Amino acid sequence: MRQRMQEIWARLYRDESGQGLIEYVLLVALIAFAATAGMTSLATSINSAFMQVGTFLAQYIS
Repeated sequence: MRQRMQEIWARLYRDESGQGLIEYVLLVALIAFAATAGMTSLATSINSAFMQVGTFLAQYIS
């Protein structure tokens, strides 16, 4: 029984078939995190620009 378990663990240790998938998942997660951080910064900038345009237009409407 012990010998069989050692064989199973050795085979799992040598098996690299899932390694590529894990690398792709980590890469996609990193890209998603970077995109989210970038979008937050971009959204703040866009909101600021719209607020400036609104303030500028409010001077002429009132």
